Amino acid sequence: MKAVSRFYLALVYVFLYAPIAVLIFFSFNAGRSTAVFEGFSLKWYGEVVKDSATLTALQNTLVLAVLSSIAATVIGTAAAVGIDRMRSKVLKSATMSITNVPMMNPDIVTGISMMLLFVFAGRLLHVNNVLGFGTLLIAHITFNLPYVILNVLPKLRQTDPHLEEAAQDLGCTPLSAFFKATLPSIMGSVFSGLIMAFTLSLDDFVISYFVTGPNFQTLPLRIYAMTKKTVKPDMYALSTIIFFVILLLLVLINLSQARSEKKEKALRQ
Repeated sequence: MKAVSRFYLALVYVFLYAPIAVLIFFSFNAGRSTAVFEGFSLKWYGEVVKDSATLTALQNTLVLAVLSSIAATVIGTAAAVGIDRMRSKVLKSATMSITNVPMMNPDIVTGISMMLLFVFAGRLLHVNNVLGFGTLLIAHITFNLPYVILNVLPKLRQTDPHLEEAAQDLGCTPLSAFFKATLPSIMGSVFSGLIMAFTLSLDDFVISYFVTGPNFQTLPLRIYAMTKKTVKPDMYALSTIIFFVILLLLVLINLSQARSEKKEKALRQ
């Protein structure tokens, strides 16, 4: 049985990572072929730097991901604290159910509903071309919030509830007690929520497709527009760079969680 389970696990990993391995391999191809390796070359990485439209789309994506992830982390952390301190179990359960809806809702439904909302708001305010960076930012913050809350909330439940009381006994105000006592103890989860929000914003296509305007294009939308013609190998190079950046972020998350767990064990001992 162990041999069968190991074979099955290896097969799953092959299906998961074989396409990425092929992508990385052919990003170093000297030619345009995706079937014949014509020699090792960094040509397509150089082409990425020369493509101004792609670089602009990448810049837009990074700015959007950074701003939306920071905003979602701040709002989501505050929301998690509020939910954790709710005394009514019915209200807490109802709030958590509402929080989970955006994650369970299909992206296309979320995208269309947000587009209709923004267009309706634009007509009420008599604003033409309402769709753009602002609507994208609001949409990305909205769908990132549940993931931040679900990252932070379990850590809050594990935190000693008397921690803030002890800080207040030592002279802290309730607000400063939170920042000096509670926040450092949940910082690992807050950071995990931030990274998850960043990666989700970086990757999003469906919702962005419906809520963006003609003057603002993200990288996923740029790649989608290219698929209507031909995707050049420089996209393989750019995708490879993004893959390793995300991999580095995941490593940082794991290291952060490992350090927080060590600190907890040290405090308990």
